[in-house]
Amino acid sequence: MPKTKRGRVLWNLPSRGRGTCPVCAATRIKLLYPRTKTDGTAVKVCKRCAAAPQPRVDAANG
Repeated sequence: MPKTKRGRVLWNLPSRGRGTCPVCAATRIKLLYPRTKTDGTAVKVCKRCAAAPQPRVDAANG
Protein backbone atom coordinates (compact mmCIF):
# COMPACT_ATOMS: atom_id res chain seq x y z
CA MET A 1 0.00 0.00 0.00
CA PRO A 2 1.24 3.52 -0.66
CA LYS A 3 2.41 5.70 2.19
CA THR A 4 0.05 8.67 2.37
CA LYS A 5 2.10 10.76 4.81
CA ARG A 6 5.39 10.76 2.88
CA GLY A 7 6.55 14.36 2.50
CA ARG A 8 3.46 15.76 4.22
CA VAL A 9 5.56 17.63 6.81
CA LEU A 10 7.03 19.76 3.99
CA TRP A 11 3.64 21.33 3.35
CA ASN A 12 3.63 22.86 6.84
CA LEU A 13 7.04 24.55 6.41
CA PRO A 14 7.28 28.07 4.97
CA SER A 15 7.78 27.95 1.19
CA ARG A 16 7.42 24.16 1.39
CA GLY A 17 10.91 23.93 2.93
CA ARG A 18 12.59 25.58 -0.04
CA GLY A 19 14.92 28.55 -0.18
CA THR A 20 18.48 29.58 -1.04
CA CYS A 21 21.25 27.50 0.48
CA PRO A 22 23.61 29.73 2.47
CA VAL A 23 26.65 27.55 1.67
CA CYS A 24 26.42 26.96 -2.10
CA ALA A 25 23.88 29.70 -2.99
CA ALA A 26 21.64 27.27 -4.89
CA THR A 27 18.18 28.79 -5.32
CA ARG A 28 14.75 27.13 -4.84
CA ILE A 29 16.31 24.08 -3.21
CA LYS A 30 15.03 22.14 -0.19
CA LEU A 31 16.74 23.24 3.03
CA LEU A 32 16.15 20.30 5.33
CA TYR A 33 19.51 19.59 6.94
CA PRO A 34 20.58 21.53 10.05
CA ARG A 35 24.28 22.34 10.45
CA THR A 36 25.86 24.19 13.35
CA LYS A 37 28.52 26.84 12.91
CA THR A 38 31.42 26.97 15.34
CA ASP A 39 29.90 30.05 17.00
CA GLY A 40 26.81 27.99 17.89
CA THR A 41 24.27 29.31 15.38
CA ALA A 42 22.31 26.75 13.41
CA VAL A 43 21.70 27.05 9.67
CA LYS A 44 19.62 24.87 7.38
CA VAL A 45 21.48 23.67 4.27
CA CYS A 46 20.68 21.60 1.20
CA LYS A 47 21.44 17.90 0.79
CA ARG A 48 24.69 18.52 -1.08
CA CYS A 49 26.00 20.85 1.61
CA ALA A 50 24.98 18.61 4.51
CA ALA A 51 28.36 16.88 4.10
CA ALA A 52 30.28 20.09 3.41
CA PRO A 53 33.44 20.71 5.44
CA GLN A 54 33.04 22.87 8.53
CA PRO A 55 35.06 25.86 7.19
CA ARG A 56 32.58 26.22 4.29
CA VAL A 57 29.65 26.17 6.70
CA ASP A 58 31.35 28.77 8.91
CA ALA A 59 31.88 31.04 5.90
CA ALA A 60 28.15 30.89 5.01
CA ASN A 61 26.28 34.16 5.37
CA GLY A 62 23.01 32.62 6.58
